[in-house]
Amino acid sequence: MKKLKLVQQIVNEGVVAVLRGETPEEVVRMAEQAIAGGIKVIEVTMTVPFALKAIEELASRYSSSDPESDRYAIIGVGTALDPETARAAILSGAEFVVGPSLNPQTVVLCNRYRIPIMPGVMTIQEIQTALELGVDIVKLFPGNLYSPSMIKAIKGPMPQANVMPTGGVSLANIGEWVRAGAVAVGIGSDLTTEAVKTGNYALVAEKAAQYVAAYREAKANAN
Repeated sequence: MKKLKLVQQIVNEGVVAVLRGETPEEVVRMAEQAIAGGIKVIEVTMTVPFALKAIEELASRYSSSDPESDRYAIIGVGTALDPETARAAILSGAEFVVGPSLNPQTVVLCNRYRIPIMPGVMTIQEIQTALELGVDIVKLFPGNLYSPSMIKAIKGPMPQANVMPTGGVSLANIGEWVRAGAVAVGIGSDLTTEAVKTGNYALVAEKAAQYVAAYREAKANAN
C-alpha cells in the first residue's frame, strides 16, 4: 500500500524539484529551500557527485509519513540508469526512482520493492511497454522537444497513461501542461540557476513558491 500512497502523494503535490549540483551539500541546501517554498517532492539526480550522501541526509531529516508535519517531503532519486543504481538509492532512503529512459530491469527492481518508478519515455511504444511493466507514471523527457499538445496525442490511444513532463516546463507554460493533462511536472534548472549564479539560495524558495502557486491555479482551472 505504501507505493500506492506515495504515487498519490506525488500526484497531489504535482511539482517535482529535479536537483543537480556540484556537491551533495549544495543539493541539500537547494532541497531545503525548495521544500521551504512549497515543493515537497525532491528528486536528487545521480549526476551529483556523492549523490547518495545527499539522499541519506535529506531522508534522515524529512519524512513522507505526515503531510501536516513541517518536516514533510518525499525524497527520491533521478538519473537512475540501471537497477544497481536504483537499489543503492533505495537503501539510502530514496522513496521513488526516476530515470531518463525506460530500463525494464530497473522497473522490475522497483516493483519488487514496491517503489514508484518514473522512467523517461519519448514514444508511444515506450509508453506502452512501460504500462505493461507496471509503471504508474511515465516521464515525458526531454519535455522541451514537445508541446503540451503531446499529452493529448498520447491520451488518444492511451487515456490510461499518466504523464509527467520534465525539461522545458516553465512558469510561462506550466498551465498549458496541466490543462493538457499532465499529472505532475518536473522542474529542473529554472528552479536553481539564479540561486547558484548569485549564491543566494533563498531564491530557490521564492521560485519554488511561484511554481507551486502556478501549478495549483492551473489545476483549479483545469477541473
